[in-house]
Amino acid sequence: VQLQASGGGLVQAGGSLRLSCEGSGRTFSRVDMGWFRQAPGKEREFVAHIRRNTGTTNYADSVKGRFTISRDNAKNTAYLRMISLKPEDTTVYYCAAGTPISASNPSGYAYWGQGTLVTVSS
Repeated sequence: VQLQASGGGLVQAGGSLRLSCEGSGRTFSRVDMGWFRQAPGKEREFVAHIRRNTGTTNYADSVKGRFTISRDNAKNTAYLRMISLKPEDTTVYYCAAGTPISASNPSGYAYWGQGTLVTVSS
């Protein structure tokens, strides 16, 4: 699975963005999708996850109630809808695909997109 992330940009605090992650190949529906973010010099941080078969979702506490992950298997695309954005949400966001045992562990994802930058101004 090859992944292409898009949708990042500059937004004011309180604003919203929707990130997209388009996958190639026929196996998209067979993998879980996750979103992570990573600031310079810091570890990759779990943001959200959606299970491949049940559609069950998981979120980091820092984004619960503000971010929504979804997927459209017919379009081979996963989304991350972000509202009420805060300056501390500023960083590069990565989508990932795989079959993780633990949704929040980046090592469980075999495939990664290139990252898309989100900048939230105060």
